Amino acid sequence: MYFLPLLTLLALVLIFAPNEAAEMVEENNRVKGIIGAIVDNTSRVGKEQRVAMEMAVHDFNEYSSNQTRLLVDLQLRDSRRQPVHAALAALDLINSQQVQAILGPQTWEETSLVADMASRNQTPILSFADAIPKWAAERFPFLLQDSTNRYAQMKAIAAVVQSWEWHQVTVIHEDIDSSATAIIPHLFEALREVGAEISQVLALPPFISSTLTQELEKLKRSQCRVFIVHLSLPLAEQFFERAKNMSMMEKDYVWIATDSFTSLVHSITASSISSSIEGIVGVKSYISEKEQKFQDFYGRFRKRFGSEYPEEDNHEPGALAVQAYDAVASVALAISENKQRNQTLLQSILLSDFDGLTGKVQFNNNNVTPAVYQIINLTGRSYRELGFWTDGLGFSKTIDDSANYNSSMKYLGQVFWPGAPWNAPRGWAVPTDTKQLRIGVPIGSEFKQYVNPEFDELGNAISFHGFSIELFKAVVSELPFYLPYEFFPYNGSYTDLVKQIYLKEFDAVVGDVAIVAKRLQYAEFTHPYTESGLVMIVPLEKSANKALLFMKPFTKAMWMLIGIVTIYNGFIVWLIERNHWHELQGSPVHQTGAFLWLSFSSLFSLHGGTLHSNLSRMTMLVWLFVALVITQTYTANLASMLTVQGFKPATVDIESLQSSNALVGYSNASFVASYLKDVLRFNPKNLKGYTSLDDYDKDLKSRKISAIFLEVAVSKIFLAKYCKSFATTGPTYKVGGLGFAFPKGSPLLPSVTEALLKVSESGKLRELETSMIASETCMDLDVDDDISSLSPSSFWVLFAFSGCWS
Repeated sequence: MYFLPLLTLLALVLIFAPNEAAEMVEENNRVKGIIGAIVDNTSRVGKEQRVAMEMAVHDFNEYSSNQTRLLVDLQLRDSRRQPVHAALAALDLINSQQVQAILGPQTWEETSLVADMASRNQTPILSFADAIPKWAAERFPFLLQDSTNRYAQMKAIAAVVQSWEWHQVTVIHEDIDSSATAIIPHLFEALREVGAEISQVLALPPFISSTLTQELEKLKRSQCRVFIVHLSLPLAEQFFERAKNMSMMEKDYVWIATDSFTSLVHSITASSISSSIEGIVGVKSYISEKEQKFQDFYGRFRKRFGSEYPEEDNHEPGALAVQAYDAVASVALAISENKQRNQTLLQSILLSDFDGLTGKVQFNNNNVTPAVYQIINLTGRSYRELGFWTDGLGFSKTIDDSANYNSSMKYLGQVFWPGAPWNAPRGWAVPTDTKQLRIGVPIGSEFKQYVNPEFDELGNAISFHGFSIELFKAVVSELPFYLPYEFFPYNGSYTDLVKQIYLKEFDAVVGDVAIVAKRLQYAEFTHPYTESGLVMIVPLEKSANKALLFMKPFTKAMWMLIGIVTIYNGFIVWLIERNHWHELQGSPVHQTGAFLWLSFSSLFSLHGGTLHSNLSRMTMLVWLFVALVITQTYTANLASMLTVQGFKPATVDIESLQSSNALVGYSNASFVASYLKDVLRFNPKNLKGYTSLDDYDKDLKSRKISAIFLEVAVSKIFLAKYCKSFATTGPTYKVGGLGFAFPKGSPLLPSVTEALLKVSESGKLRELETSMIASETCMDLDVDDDISSLSPSSFWVLFAFSGCWS
């Protein structure tokens, strides 16, 4: 009775055994590649990566069964997001499973331990860490970074900051080495290129601690309202919820998130957290979803992820899942090509060049570098796709050949900001605990129009006025952020005052401080806000020998020509009229006198009533017109000479001063003394310092000194006060002008310089300068105005000639 079943079983074995044996032989003849992967199975990222990598292995093996003899096996290990567990997993994969390459982990702390073991065993490792230090490639030659270009992403964030003209940001990151060593340096450099700076850095532990509320309170009291957040999804969710409770997701706040958060924003479903992230602007790795290859992956991923992780509400793949899929494909293809080309696996991976889900996959400098990022705007449980940012091109609304690019994010349209304001936040608020800038102000200047301190009864400066002070206040009002400051008096040389910035006694210097090379070793200056240059001022003296001034309007040749033409015209008239005019007849002596009288009197009279011939009348008419032009020209030229030549400079050049060893004056508080000695080569014994405008005036008029040298800016004040006694002469020597001083490398300097230019272009600077000069009243009321009144000495030659001739 048992015989029949045995025969049946035997028959089945005989039928199927050959086929199974053939498959076993085929299986053994195939080459196997073993890929290891270390992920965090407890996180959303790890779950997506696990499913994506398993799909990639399945797809490759299915393709390989028809094209090559290679099968790939995937060995997954759970890191639990702990560096020690990641290291133990790597040790098991290398020694027990003998994997040919390792994918992951997600953080640099885990990657650093795994990379050390992998490099010792010459096993390539493709890390998913968001940031790897530059030195890691040299220490771990088998380590490759399979993640986005962090510097390009930081440039995208900096472009967002620049678009809205924000100048200061606060960085909030997870307190792990990868952020401190890679993200922040890249962000600092990118912001510096667009004229912005990092004002504060807040490092948060991987878990929400009891000190978070205190830290947020500090941020709330500070000036900066632009926050760049680089946190993992779990930590970011808790952080933004706490910020929402503290009313920091309201109007005037700006939150910019990196793709460590935005790459998983699609998985946020809880309504409690969705209300806490409204208005956030995010920079997200771009995935082209139009390709059929991605569409196929998208549908299969949703189905598989939903079946394996039903507890997750959203089953869509993120950028990190797509990245993991392409990473497996890179290694699998490299293993296949490695067997054919007889080269190392690392070399094959570096030569990867294929079309993946994310586009073209190529390793450049050990890094896959996509250049396009998506700009998104979170609106509760979803987000708006505002547009794109492409490295080297800027912002665009689309990514295709017809895309139009713009350097400003404003081109992308309206943004939904926290608190739903219509206009973009200004990025700063009046702080409650910001330290005031200590600004040094000189009190020893003789030009009080620039800096004029007021003192109390005890001699303490209580307030400051003047052109430089008012200009600085106007500049501060143009800054796009609040800048608290306080003025402090300083009594000493201007160079020593600037040196106090270097010694950290002052944070800036405001006043009539000249920009000279010697002071640049201690500080940096804004653009000059006054006309630059150094001029020589000398006394005016009366012009000598005015007795013959009436001869000066015409040259000797002109006087001779006038005389010849006058006599010639008189001779022509005499010749025509001598037979009709009895006064022109008589003895030769009489006719000669009449002829000369007729010639010169024709300059002032037509003699129309005494002339008998039309020919003589026509001759006189033309000559009278010529005489009228000559007379008016003479009058105008003489008047001009009487005005201009009323006074002349006592000295016209520095050579005459140096050759005569004359004394010259300068301001004790300025740099002019060293310029006169080192550049213009004056003898130090011939230089005299001053501290008062009145002393300049007194010694110049008494000829104790022959000239003074002042900067152009202050010379206008001096000449406005003493308007009739002195004048500038000689060339203007180029120097730096006046400017505001700040510490070297100060982040405030570019903003202050820009604000100064705005004040200048608006006309406010010229208005202040004109008001300052107009306020000066000329003190030279007792000066004899030789230009207005002429004395007999100017005409004695004419009077003497007339009298003697008579």
